[in-house]
Amino acid sequence: MSIPTRPLGKTGVNVPIICLGGWHIGQPAIGDAEAERIMHAAIDEGVTFFDNAWDYHEGRSEEIMGKALATGGRRQKIFLMTKNCGRDAEHSRQHLEDSLRRLQTDVIDLWQFHEINYDNDPEWVVERGALAVALEAQKAGKVRFIGFTGHKSPHIFLNMLGRHTNWDTCQLPVNVCDYFYRSSIHEVIPELKKKNVAAIGMKSLGGGNLEMGGRIAAGGAATADECIRFALSQEIASLVVGVDSMKVLMQDVAIARDFKPMPKDEADALLARIKPVATDGRFEWSKSTQNYDGPYHRRQHGFAE
Repeated sequence: MSIPTRPLGKTGVNVPIICLGGWHIGQPAIGDAEAERIMHAAIDEGVTFFDNAWDYHEGRSEEIMGKALATGGRRQKIFLMTKNCGRDAEHSRQHLEDSLRRLQTDVIDLWQFHEINYDNDPEWVVERGALAVALEAQKAGKVRFIGFTGHKSPHIFLNMLGRHTNWDTCQLPVNVCDYFYRSSIHEVIPELKKKNVAAIGMKSLGGGNLEMGGRIAAGGAATADECIRFALSQEIASLVVGVDSMKVLMQDVAIARDFKPMPKDEADALLARIKPVATDGRFEWSKSTQNYDGPYHRRQHGFAE
């Protein structure tokens, strides 16, 4: 059975419902050979949507992914996204060239502004020339589609959404706790849908992966399987999943292949169970703390690491 696909908004591209996350696969503890083996297996299993970012493990994630894609025509088999951490023209141009070099490619399928988490990020991206660089890169054929990501608050997403008329994607937290706390599901995804901007889900476990259990599952209110199935049942094009072993990859693949939308009665029961611990951000530290903010972006905004 193949992994289902969904349209990526207005791009004309269909992507698998799960996307291999770039942060987990780039962890040095995995080792280059094993990381490459996992990525090759992912492609063979139909996970042909890969995520990354300029700052993941100080560039290691992009470098190891570039090596994995450089053989066997694998680059041509996947839809590749990475993220720009720059907030001005100079840094955005540098990050683009760094990413192209590390990933060993001439074109990035989807280039997203990373961690639009601070209230002034949308203003900086536009007024300091970062958005202009992304549009130039599109015209030059170095980037096919552009979007933005974040994990803090709906009002920041909506501010960024309104800064450009032709975003292709938005990557944001989608999980059972999100339903009750600074909710992407209620406040952002409906606005994305109106503009045919694809929603890409992440943080389905509140942080972590299937092997780790994630913050939500570790809290005992929902299983990891329930968390992923709930997220996939929302109006998203794909869900970024953290993969750091062959075991986790195959678990995610099995969930994706067998996926059927969660029935309403099951979803309602899950939400009722989770609500008492979901309204204060205790399981969504990416929203409620700076613990999940990348060090590059903390420095950008004057915060100590």
